[in-house]
Amino acid sequence: MDIVQVSAELAPWSKTGGLGDVCGALPRALAARGHRVMAIAPRYKAYEGAWDTGARAQFHLFGSRHEVAYFHLLRDGVHHVFIDHVSYRRPGIYGDEHGVYGDNLFRFALLCRAALEAPLRVPLDGGPMGEACVFHANDWHTGLLPVYLEGLYRSVGRFPLAPCVHAIHNAGHHGAFDAHHFAGLDVSTRWWPACDMDGRLNCLKAGITLAAKLVTVSPSYARQLCIDHGHGLEGLFAHRARDLWGILNGIGPEWDPATDKHLPAHFSADDLSGKAACKAALQRELGLPVRPEVPLFGVVARLDHQKGIELIMGAAPWLLRQDVQLVVLGSGGAQYEDWVRRMAREFPKRARGWVGFSEPLAHRIEAGADLFLMPSRFEPCGLNQLYSMRYGTVPIVHATGGLADTVPTWDPASGQGTGWAFPDFAVDGLVQAIGWALHTFHGHKDAWRQVQQNGMRRDSGWDRAAALYERLYGSAFG
Repeated sequence: MDIVQVSAELAPWSKTGGLGDVCGALPRALAARGHRVMAIAPRYKAYEGAWDTGARAQFHLFGSRHEVAYFHLLRDGVHHVFIDHVSYRRPGIYGDEHGVYGDNLFRFALLCRAALEAPLRVPLDGGPMGEACVFHANDWHTGLLPVYLEGLYRSVGRFPLAPCVHAIHNAGHHGAFDAHHFAGLDVSTRWWPACDMDGRLNCLKAGITLAAKLVTVSPSYARQLCIDHGHGLEGLFAHRARDLWGILNGIGPEWDPATDKHLPAHFSADDLSGKAACKAALQRELGLPVRPEVPLFGVVARLDHQKGIELIMGAAPWLLRQDVQLVVLGSGGAQYEDWVRRMAREFPKRARGWVGFSEPLAHRIEAGADLFLMPSRFEPCGLNQLYSMRYGTVPIVHATGGLADTVPTWDPASGQGTGWAFPDFAVDGLVQAIGWALHTFHGHKDAWRQVQQNGMRRDSGWDRAAALYERLYGSAFG
């Protein structure tokens, strides 16, 4: 198939979180399976190796004509195409220190318009893709793509067979704007009902309404979207439930303890000796006592309401009275950042906090920790629990969304399970799960090793997910 993925983020060039990682990895996996894949994102700055194709397109939006240029970079078999326009060349993707950019609707509407022309205009080996492709849109930023596909192309006989699949990575972000902005989108008012939610222009709703198929990042989250996690769109998700797929994300080869360039030692499920070296190195790096017998807990997260940081805060007074160590890496809400700093001051021999983010340190925490805390309030898929399991770091999670799908609780009778998942979002549930984990860590070494190896041998690669996306695209064409 010819597959055109469109997203606001595309790792490693642009990323604020999991969206960028997924949109960078899935095209590679699809290309490896023999498909011709174009991955489109804004050109936020000059990217090394991306060349100006010479292709140009003009679009009328918000009362003016705007010209975009198309830059191309072929890597790992994927045709990465970057849309160049002055509105993208800013310090942040969505905003800066002054807040969210006021013209984001224009910026991402322009992305959608430009993306629809890319398969027709960007020269590739064998010529442009043409109209027999499938479009894969992501989150609210590309929710207008099926509006333009239906309203400006299919209505005049263009792209007659090209379906649009819309992926929802987090339904909490709608891309909602005042209704009067619809007039600037240069599309017939016939399409207003698809965009209208409570009298406002809602980009995510438009994508959900008009895409041929919908997909989200775990089977459990797909069900939850129809019930209580749709952020006001539950009825629409339920209406389209037959077209809504749940496909778990994968993780890329850069997350492999046998080859990870950020680690001081390498290891595998068959030889975990290097993990002990990684733990000792992490303790030394952060100034903690080097004690191999002490369970080391890791947290790598965005410090916000979704990630359940308040549960960790609630459990910390009890946890840090045990003989344990706790390392937290992340940034977010001021109250959470203040707690991280205060915890490190109050427990200098047991806790460390790093406010901010460091990709190399994140890898070293995943490798050096014994246990990983991820008590998210909701989690469409989650990636850190997958990283943790790959690195033999046992996750303790709230059983929601992708966390419920990927972390079965350890069952000593069957020898199955990769961590501990607690059902109710409450401090008591987290404490109880930690208690079971500590009991196993200290008193049942063989069982602990089995939990680690179960997680490390879990198939979390992208090839499995790519095979399911092939089926999804085929269903969309059907």
